[in-house]
Formats: sequence, C-alpha cells, structure tokens
Amino acid sequence: MVELIVGNKGKGKTKHLLDKVNTVVKEAQGNVVYLDKSTKHMFELNNKIRLIDVSDYLISNSDEFIGFICGIISQDHDLQHMYFDSFLKIACVDEDGIAAVVDKLETIGAKFHVDFVLSVSVDEGALPEALRSKVIVSL
Repeated sequence: MVELIVGNKGKGKTKHLLDKVNTVVKEAQGNVVYLDKSTKHMFELNNKIRLIDVSDYLISNSDEFIGFICGIISQDHDLQHMYFDSFLKIACVDEDGIAAVVDKLETIGAKFHVDFVLSVSVDEGALPEALRSKVIVSL
C-alpha cells in the first residue's frame, strides 16, 4: 500500500509524516524505516526507527531509487513500513514521473508486504488523477 501526504513546500508535511511514523512504530510488529535527504530529523524519530540519509548513496534517477528500495527490502525480511520524506528529491523524480514510481512501489509493497508513506511537495490538484485516491493528508 502506498499513501501520500501532499502539499506545497513549507506547509507542514514533514510534521505529519513524523507524527505518523512515531505513532506507527509503537504498534508495528516489524521494522520501520524512514528515508530522508539528510539526518536533520534524527532526534525527532523514535529510536526504533531506522533513519537512512539517501544523499549518502549517490542515487541519480528513479530507477536507481527503486533498486535501492529493493535492496533495503531484500536485507530486512521483517520490514513492515517505509516512510519517505522529500520524496521527489530522494527518488530523483519530477511531477510528471511520480505516477510510474508510485506504481512500482505499489507492486513492490504488495509482493513483499511493505507499506509506504510518501511526503510529496505537490498540490493535490496537480497530482495525476490515479494518485488522488492515495492521499491521506492534503495541506
């Protein structure tokens, strides 16, 4: 399952994402991973959440990002939830390519039983129609 937290830059998406991940980790039976473009939010995350700074891994396009996600999943068979802050930046995708990447994440999530929550700096009205049903928070 893929869920989206959407809104223009500076609207508070990260706060919603942090609140959600810190709530979910209390009840999660498996592992929880949080991907970001830096370690800025390290101290706002519960210590049971694995923070990964994607900028350390030289990802330059969305295919490499999907491969990176598959690598994480292949090494952690107890992985249950993944949270992506600044999704467009860490996935190296623009607004036009977001639907294709989300479709791949849906397929990966269904196959390996991993839920994804993405913070996306796009107004809900600018999202492709197919993605609007995945929005859980619109700011």
